[in-house]
Amino acid sequence: MSTSVDPLARAMAILAHDGEHAYEAVVPPIAQTSLFTFSSYAEMEETYRGQKVRPTYTRGLNPTVRLFEEKMAALECGDDAIGFASGMAAIASTVLAFVQPGDRIVCVEHVYPDAYRLFQTYLKRMNVTVDYVDGRDHDAVRRALPGARLFYMESPTSWLMHVHDVAALAGIARENGAISIIDNSWASPIFQQPLTLGVDLVVHSASKYIGGHSDVVAGVVVGSGGLIGEIRSRIYPYLGGKLSPFDAWLLLRGLRTLPIRMRAHEAAGLHVARELAKRPDVVAVYHPGLSNGLLDGLQGTSGLFSFEFDGSVDIARFADSLRFFKLGVSWGGHESLVVPAQVVRAQAAGPNSAIDFGVSDRVVRLHVGLEGQDALVADLSQAIREAKMS
Repeated sequence: MSTSVDPLARAMAILAHDGEHAYEAVVPPIAQTSLFTFSSYAEMEETYRGQKVRPTYTRGLNPTVRLFEEKMAALECGDDAIGFASGMAAIASTVLAFVQPGDRIVCVEHVYPDAYRLFQTYLKRMNVTVDYVDGRDHDAVRRALPGARLFYMESPTSWLMHVHDVAALAGIARENGAISIIDNSWASPIFQQPLTLGVDLVVHSASKYIGGHSDVVAGVVVGSGGLIGEIRSRIYPYLGGKLSPFDAWLLLRGLRTLPIRMRAHEAAGLHVARELAKRPDVVAVYHPGLSNGLLDGLQGTSGLFSFEFDGSVDIARFADSLRFFKLGVSWGGHESLVVPAQVVRAQAAGPNSAIDFGVSDRVVRLHVGLEGQDALVADLSQAIREAKMS
């Protein structure tokens, strides 16, 4: 069941104070060091034997990074967390910690394209099979899950924003002995805490709303002490995708305003989506907030959604005519962004890497930033007028 505590109030309580720091500083200091020395042979031996937990080398444990991990664990209602150098490092490390050659993964449709590429390329070379299923179809999930090692989710999903009954899907995974993983970047822990719904592990691209200022690339995974401990011991030290102290400091800065920013993105995103839904040249708007109510567990919406043009609009001309919305990947910062699906489908990241991820070429993804919702609606309207095909 989802927590009954107001998510904004709960987050503000967690983020109100970072604890005591050197010099009574309001902002925690950055432990910008690669290694930590020991006061004695006995202390070094105790640490290496695992009898004492303390920093030894920043690739494994760093005080600034650890503070960020503790904050994320608290926000997501988890026991522990690990910070990574990118969202894909978090996803890859989490998956690779638990699969072996010959294993099978079940994944919901329409996941983040780079996660899809990871599953379709590298995991195939490991002889790991990935089966894709519509997460809204619980019977299909039940048929697919027997024998699977992992169940990988997003809710809402990338591009088409399908919202799933996360608690029900986590229950089906648990019944079948599969570890459930969900990417919670879209909702952030302000609007969804999947661990309270029964999910085993939560991953984030912390580059998005967690950082919130488009100046850091990072990732994080949160879960039980046991599962996080397995990731930390099995894979984390060896792939090297560690989070730097300075990036952790930037993330801690971003967390302080996360509840307020998410409310602002939610309001602006809903306003822009509703205005687009009124247009005759827009055939569909993929925004969870436009439905007749969010599923239990999703307590709000963010600024990322997609919409689909009819055939009367030249999408390239539309994109080039925008003023506030900039062409750019990623999302979650103060700026408004636009990405046409036809560009993503053609992305070249190596041999045979262009993908058909089930999204029409007429779909455009928007991230609604903080420039002012009326100005953003006006920007979209003038760009559409410029892009009308004669």
